[in-house]
Amino acid sequence: MKRVLGLDLGVASIGWALVNEKEKDIEESSIVKLGVRAIQYDTFGKSDGTESNDPKKDFAKGKGLSPNASRTKYRGARRRLQRYKLRRDYLKKLLIKNGFITSESPLTEIGKDTTHETLRLRSKAADSKVELGQIARVLLTINKKRGYKSNRNTVLGDEGQSIDNFNIAKKLYDNQMTPGEYVLELLPQGKTHLPTIPEFYRSDLKEEFRLIWEKQREFFQGH
Repeated sequence: MKRVLGLDLGVASIGWALVNEKEKDIEESSIVKLGVRAIQYDTFGKSDGTESNDPKKDFAKGKGLSPNASRTKYRGARRRLQRYKLRRDYLKKLLIKNGFITSESPLTEIGKDTTHETLRLRSKAADSKVELGQIARVLLTINKKRGYKSNRNTVLGDEGQSIDNFNIAKKLYDNQMTPGEYVLELLPQGKTHLPTIPEFYRSDLKEEFRLIWEKQREFFQGH
């Protein structure tokens, strides 16, 4: 008896059947199981979360998401946002409790030519004194992303290309840079738009936090 999986690939559905095919006269062929999966193009989306203009073409190229997969992706994004908000609220409470800021303290750039002030403070804080309120802004910035715990790659773009951040980690190590210094270096001279901030390994973010904390302790020992 031979077991065979048959597939019928259509433009709007995939049919399948698992059968036992006889090889001897005393055997009898039979259908083990069969089914069909229809593709709902009206709710079909691209893998980057945008609406698909040509669902059949995107599906054929493997770029699309089924309705269930699309919902799962958005649900995951909502959960990540919720976890970030919880981390931020918890950190703000700790900073207020320990006198770094008050509930009225501004935590964003205010005034002319301050677009990237927090970015510059983050870069500076690892080796120079900054004020308590500025330390709070730096810590809240680091707290935005927790970083990678492993060596897995990040997948970006329509084609799902992998971007290995090992090269970034190597540059930080070779040049004795913090992630904050690295991001500031990415800022184009004379430009106001924020550079694309890459994902860092969590170990690099922890080391950046340690360097900033130890440096600032030198100036605020009695606080």
